[in-house]
Amino acid sequence: MIQRRPRRAMNQINVVPYIDVMLVLLVIFMVTAPFINPSQVELPSVAKSSQAPTAPLEVMIRADGSLLVRDRAEAGEGERIAEAALGATVRRLQKARADRPVVISADKSVRYESVMRVMDTLQRLGVARVGLLVKPGQP
Repeated sequence: MIQRRPRRAMNQINVVPYIDVMLVLLVIFMVTAPFINPSQVELPSVAKSSQAPTAPLEVMIRADGSLLVRDRAEAGEGERIAEAALGATVRRLQKARADRPVVISADKSVRYESVMRVMDTLQRLGVARVGLLVKPGQP
C-alpha cells in the first residue's frame, strides 16, 4: 500500500481578490470625484464689505431687544414692532416688489440668537435676499 503524506493546511491568505476590489473602488472614486461640488462658504469681512443695496428694507435690532423696521426708500425713523408682527410688516412693505432685499442691522451687544431668530423668520417668509449690514472698518 502506498503511503500518502497528510496534506498540510495552507496558512497563507490570498490577498489578490482584496487588491482587485480596492483598485476597482479607487477607480470609481476617482471617476466620481469631479462631480461632487463642495459647498464653499465665503464669509464676509468687515474690511471687504460690499455696498448695501440702494433701497432695502432694514430690520434693526436694538440692544434692549426691540425691533424697528425701516424702509430706506423713504425718509423716516421706522416703525417699532414686536417680533411676532415682523412677518406681517415685511410682507406689507414688500407687496410692491417681492424681490426687494432685506438687511438686518443689529447693535454690537445683541446676542447672536436674536439675529438668527430674525433671519429664520425672514427665510420662512420666503424673502430671497437677506443680508447683514456692517460698519466698514477703518483703513
